[in-house]
Amino acid sequence: MPKKIDPALRERAVRLVLEHRAEYPSTSQAIAAVARQEGIGAESLRRWVAQADIDAGVRDGQTSAEAAEIKQLKAQNRRLREDVAILKAATTFFAGELDPRNR
Repeated sequence: MPKKIDPALRERAVRLVLEHRAEYPSTSQAIAAVARQEGIGAESLRRWVAQADIDAGVRDGQTSAEAAEIKQLKAQNRRLREDVAILKAATTFFAGELDPRNR
């Protein structure tokens, strides 16, 4: 099970990478240095920095707000499909009850 990282630590690590990126030859080296300093995984930090760049409009991709909206819409769609299935089953049941041939 993945361990939960404190959101404050996550924000601080991303901020450190973004602020000190210019001091390193590459972003990967900046990420590795900050990850070592903060005691977190370099790959996790790399994904966080990439998402921060997307959210800031520096990179192309799906923003966090868009991802949250899609997740919410998918959940709503799933609930509506379940409601439709229940209503179809109820319609079939009551149509059978009202059919005079079943009496």
